[in-house]
Amino acid sequence: MSSVSNLDVVTAFQRHLEAERNLAAHSVRAYMGDLESLISHLDLLGVESISQLELSHLRSWLATMQVKGGARTSLSRRAVSIRLFTKWAHKNGFTPTDVGVSLATPKSHRTLPEVLDIANATLAMDALATRVGEEETPEALRDCAMVEILYASGARVSELCGLDLSDVDYERQTIRVLGKGNKERTIPIGNPAMRALKAWLKEGREPLAKSESGNAIFLGVRGK
Repeated sequence: MSSVSNLDVVTAFQRHLEAERNLAAHSVRAYMGDLESLISHLDLLGVESISQLELSHLRSWLATMQVKGGARTSLSRRAVSIRLFTKWAHKNGFTPTDVGVSLATPKSHRTLPEVLDIANATLAMDALATRVGEEETPEALRDCAMVEILYASGARVSELCGLDLSDVDYERQTIRVLGKGNKERTIPIGNPAMRALKAWLKEGREPLAKSESGNAIFLGVRGK
């Protein structure tokens, strides 16, 4: 294993990025910035040489940046960057092993979508009901029924679009949906949703229905 200074390793890695990988200048700057950040962290830990690099040092480096408010996307990019470095360093004899091969990439944070509160949901449905009264079109009746059922049942849009005429139990006021994994569920819906559904089926569906519509409850303007 080579015994060289950290500066020599940094210089050699930059030369590798520029000459061998032929990366753009901004990409080289990003890689070098990550490496210099890591080396600064190693100095704080008392690690004097790249040859002493361990997986725990890499994890400590990422954890420190996370505590300082680093975004997950930024941490993921830095992890990928340093894995490239450790692979290169081991291949060229600067480290005894590729310690970065086991460094996990922080997963991107997934935020939950915002949902309507009860007041705003009620306003939305009232607006649809007003539209039905003003326009008296099949599309308005359909949209009103769909929103009422979605609100009442909590069903997915895909489940709603897959409803057939035989999936409605008018006596029990339930609908039967086919969800993920082909799992069938029976869901109760309230009086407002049932009224809107009946209005659509009685006054709105027939004008849009065509021979290829089959038994689907909700149809588009082309009857599908």
